[in-house]
Amino acid sequence: MSEELEQNLIDAQFELLLHDKDIVKLQDFLNEQGISDVVALIDRYPENEAAIILNMAVHRASRVFKLLDISTQKSIIKELPPFKTAELLNQLSPDDRTDFLEELPKSALRDLIKLLNPEEVKITLRMLGYPEDSVGRLMTPDYIYVYETDTVAEAFRIIRKNGKNSETIDVIYVINKKGELVDDFRIRDLILASSDMKISELMDGRIIALNVNDDQEKAGHIFRMNNRVALPVVDDNNILLGIVTIDDILWVTNEEYSEDMQKMGGTEALDEPYLDTPFFKLIRKRAPWLIILFLSEMLTTSAMTHYADELKNATVLALFIPLIMSSGGNSGSQASTLIIQAMAVGEVTLKDWWRIMRREILSGLTLGLILGIIGFLRISLWEFFYNMGIWDITYGEHWLLIAITVGSALVGIILWGSLTGSMLPILLKRLGADPATSSAPFVATLVDVTGIIIYFVTAYFVMGQLIQSGALNLPT
Repeated sequence: MSEELEQNLIDAQFELLLHDKDIVKLQDFLNEQGISDVVALIDRYPENEAAIILNMAVHRASRVFKLLDISTQKSIIKELPPFKTAELLNQLSPDDRTDFLEELPKSALRDLIKLLNPEEVKITLRMLGYPEDSVGRLMTPDYIYVYETDTVAEAFRIIRKNGKNSETIDVIYVINKKGELVDDFRIRDLILASSDMKISELMDGRIIALNVNDDQEKAGHIFRMNNRVALPVVDDNNILLGIVTIDDILWVTNEEYSEDMQKMGGTEALDEPYLDTPFFKLIRKRAPWLIILFLSEMLTTSAMTHYADELKNATVLALFIPLIMSSGGNSGSQASTLIIQAMAVGEVTLKDWWRIMRREILSGLTLGLILGIIGFLRISLWEFFYNMGIWDITYGEHWLLIAITVGSALVGIILWGSLTGSMLPILLKRLGADPATSSAPFVATLVDVTGIIIYFVTAYFVMGQLIQSGALNLPT
């Protein structure tokens, strides 16, 4: 059965049950569907999203709820009766619950916390107390721990007793009597060990842990480098507080990737899906960057005004300004995007700045020479075609000097664009800012302004006397 046909059958059955108002059959139907199928059903029937959650077993409803967009989650909570909201929030894992609650206004947050069980209230308030975007907001206190003095048999009894409520039992954590993290090991090691063996005999001392105040981006890098399904979270005194699992990191990584893409496009990151973002909020997100870029581009006008006399005496130079500006901006945007992406995945760090600069100097020179030669050939060919009677466009008797000027300027501008685009993200990172804010439009604008200056300085160096004499005006 094709996926589309299966989806149509699910939709038809769902609509029939809604029409018949058979609550029992509706509940059975929803509880039989896969979690992803129910999420898709909510996407297709947003007017019935609360009814879908309301008529599911609470443990399944919580699994569906955590996969929904924040805007959909808020809409559902508004429509659910208080008793169902309380059931749902208490059933959510602490990290998923915190992820939802931190997006709410303070008034709504206070009202919802009142619905939690006393123990869940303490856990939630503690997690909300950690800095935003820190590991503390992601961790869950539901994990399995044993003492190094326990035997394998005792460890299995602990797993059977507490494993059902744990986020994962793939990894077991070892603590001492003070609650300090000592080691961890995979459950595979436990299964293969004899029942009377001490836990201390399974330990190898190779422990990787996150600090509760670590940035979530750093946690993602550690997961990638160590191929772990879960990592322990400790405080500054090495007390084990919780664990972070790979599914939470993947979710955060996806959100950060989306934010970076939006910032690199020259806009503030959206808190909600594009179509769910209110119109005026969308304008507020986009307008500041557009204003900044517009004001920056005004510097380009100032630079051109400064060379107004030169343009008047050498109108042919104006023909190549768009070519010069776009080439420099493109090279800067390329370099900026490559470095931001490399920093995001941990391929480069701040200490690699000199290696990056050397590489971009060579890259900029090579790319500049390639485009410079193309620019030189373009002017030469056009003049050749004019002399052959094929073209009716000519750059005048000094076309060779113009070609040399354009080719040389392209080398300098592309070299400068590559250096600017690669170094700006590193500088922002060094200052504690988000490298993604050195967006492609921002780099392009910066290189546009400086590109004009490089172009005219090159032109003066190659043919200053001709410019002053007005010999480079376009022929009529």
